[in-house]
Amino acid sequence: MSGTGLTEDTIVRARAERPEGGWRGLLYSITNGLVDPGVAAAVTARRELVVRIRRPLPGPHQIAVGSINGGVGKTTVAACLGLVLAESRGDRVVAFDAGSHAGTLAERLTGEAQVTVRDLLAEIGSVRSLADVARYTSLARRLQVLASEQDPAMSAAFDRDEYERVCAVLRRFYDIVITDSGAGLAHSQMEGTLALADSLVVVGTPNADGARRADKTLDWLVARGHGDRVADTVLVLSCDRDTRHIDVGPVRRHFATRCRAVVEVPHDPHLATGARIDLDRLKPATHDAFLKLAALLSDRFAETQDHRTHLPHSAHTS
Repeated sequence: MSGTGLTEDTIVRARAERPEGGWRGLLYSITNGLVDPGVAAAVTARRELVVRIRRPLPGPHQIAVGSINGGVGKTTVAACLGLVLAESRGDRVVAFDAGSHAGTLAERLTGEAQVTVRDLLAEIGSVRSLADVARYTSLARRLQVLASEQDPAMSAAFDRDEYERVCAVLRRFYDIVITDSGAGLAHSQMEGTLALADSLVVVGTPNADGARRADKTLDWLVARGHGDRVADTVLVLSCDRDTRHIDVGPVRRHFATRCRAVVEVPHDPHLATGARIDLDRLKPATHDAFLKLAALLSDRFAETQDHRTHLPHSAHTS
């Protein structure tokens, strides 16, 4: 784990920034640096977000991404968050499709779902190393991906105990575990999800129906004694459809009073296709939104608690 605090960002002496690309970089180059227009504010802001994302992590950190219903962009958020964290950090990051029905996380990231979490569970007692776990994952750039069972009849049996056993193994070998939780809140693994998650991301949309459903998600959490979780939740407004006729401001302000932060992910043609996600094809504003989300979650890394001591005995001995 990166718990020492000694990272490139903390021990390498800062060098003077020079503009790269655009008119700033061109002017700097043709004058051999005699005229320095400085680095664009957007570039500086982006670099500051990356520094926050790279903060040291004292122990395994689990991030749950959930929503009360499907179709709001939850899997897309989990996938892009995982890619950004894996690209920006030097440690191990895994995204786990924990849906109770055939999920699309692996399809969106790697296109591979022949080997699934069900296969891992069947052999979980023999997992002794990272190489053993890697037999059940696929790779999207630097991000490891664990697919959900694709047979709906079998995936419906994926319960809390199995979820906890899988998470125990992933937390043993990965620094950051992102779970793409199943749509809905009533399935048995949700309490396990809440018990193990160090950070919670709730996904909604800025239209009236999507905002109401996100509100109901928070209400459900409060009603079951998770008010502190709601206050520390990062809420993502996924603007995956045309929002020209929607005033997002009131929606954003409403959730800002209930959650720690609100992140708006703009409509992006690449994400809207539903095809395999490629970070390089995202609009800069979309990429920046996921950098912001990752930075907000990384701000809590110093407060990471190791939940493995709270897992049932079966999870420790798997």
